[in-house]
Amino acid sequence: MSTRAVRTAYATRPPAPAPGAGRRILGAVAIAATVPYLALKTAWLSGSRIGIPDGSVLLEPGPFFIAANTVTLAMDASVLLLVLVLTRPWGIRGPAWLLAVPVFVATGLLTPIVVAFPGQLLIRALGFGADPAVVAAREPFLDPWVFNVVYSGFMVQGLALAGLFVPYARERWGRLWRGVTGAGVHPDGVRGRLPSSTGVVAAASAPAGLAVAAVYAYWAFGGTAGLAAERAATHSAETGVVAAVHALCALAAVAGTLLLVRGGGLRARWPLALAWVGAGATLTWGAWTLLASLGPQLDGGEGPSAAVLLAYAGQMITGSLAAVVLSRFLISRGEG
Repeated sequence: MSTRAVRTAYATRPPAPAPGAGRRILGAVAIAATVPYLALKTAWLSGSRIGIPDGSVLLEPGPFFIAANTVTLAMDASVLLLVLVLTRPWGIRGPAWLLAVPVFVATGLLTPIVVAFPGQLLIRALGFGADPAVVAAREPFLDPWVFNVVYSGFMVQGLALAGLFVPYARERWGRLWRGVTGAGVHPDGVRGRLPSSTGVVAAASAPAGLAVAAVYAYWAFGGTAGLAAERAATHSAETGVVAAVHALCALAAVAGTLLLVRGGGLRARWPLALAWVGAGATLTWGAWTLLASLGPQLDGGEGPSAAVLLAYAGQMITGSLAAVVLSRFLISRGEG
């Protein structure tokens, strides 16, 4: 199809219908969920010490913490723009990559929180949380209520954005996940099929992802080898939940990519969902925690061990390779 034909079809596309009441409500919920985090970050950048106890390293923030607060403030504020794109009629006409990239990042950052935070709350409610004496011995960082408010907001954001994005994606890109995965890898790179190089990328992601999953599963079930002394001393069932979620995300990335390149009669939506969530979570959390480890430690303690840094790097590698397979699969479906 020529460029002129594409522009003509684009220009003559009927206007997108206005969102229903359900989507408007979800949009309002997502926006409301950003308020506590945005308010706290703005207050801290303005010099307020709300939620910061005596002795916390945050009372004298250096350039790293100021930059981190600024970046995270901008990241959470971008949720407001995402809500507008996902709920306004003009949002369906924007460039695909301009929406897909931030949604991919948001999916990756919020999914582990949506899963792990309720798990941690349940463990505390059952009396299996961290030892109070160990908690009291930690360097002061933030008041406990800050974590509950912030992570509750993140959880609501994640659920609301998922409720907005799924119908939007079905309306705009539904044809990409209809039917089955198809022919899978094909050495000739026929349109609608994946080239053989995609299979190589998927095969490379498998050992990396399985190694990451094994390490996090070991930590999830109480293992402390490879952890720095302070982190090992504070290891508990609560931190184990987070490790278990990271292990599951790595497995999801591997399973999704392998199923996409395998092809066959499996419905495409399931491996696509696994690859999207798994790749997003492993890539973004690996990158985020690795970047955070380069700056001053938030609790004033020692930095992560070499094994932990390798786990972060493994997450980034797994997520990056899975993202390549995912994007190639979607491109092949669009061309077929």
